Amino acid sequence: MADEEPEVMGGQPCPMCKKKTLTLTEAEREVPYFGKMAMFSMTCSDCKYHKADIEALEKQDPVKWTFEIQSEKDLNTRIIKSAEATVKIPHITNIDPGPAANGYITTIEGVFKRVKHQVETLRDSSDEKEDKKKAKNMLKKITKIMWGQQAQKIIIEDPSGNSAIISDKAEKSKLK
Repeated sequence: MADEEPEVMGGQPCPMCKKKTLTLTEAEREVPYFGKMAMFSMTCSDCKYHKADIEALEKQDPVKWTFEIQSEKDLNTRIIKSAEATVKIPHITNIDPGPAANGYITTIEGVFKRVKHQVETLRDSSDEKEDKKKAKNMLKKITKIMWGQQAQKIIIEDPSGNSAIISDKAEKSKLK
């Protein structure tokens, strides 16, 4: 089954700046091991507002995915994260859902790059010596994981069931 061409609607009113500079995009994609997905995004060319999400087209039960990163190769594992999902990286951080949360398809490495960028931003913007030190230590740990030198668990909890870790090594369970 071929993926459909994205449906694009330009000139829509932006929820932030109210100008008619918002482009809405919707597409259906077949995602291996997961099924048919609807992908949505909205982007304002004026104020740069952006929101994206991904939804399974078949009803899903709440789900918890757990994956143990043990090597650099594991970083290539594909992740589907809906806007409602929480990504937990024990002893490092949680990526919690909220009004600004986006859904996306990426890899484990992509998730760690996002986290690394957030920690670097905190390090660079903090005036506190202790915060800078904590951020520096966190960045060392993240780098070790990304170089395959330290094992790390990653957990995705999604009440909508629209998230997944695409790997035979990933453990899927019901979200309680």
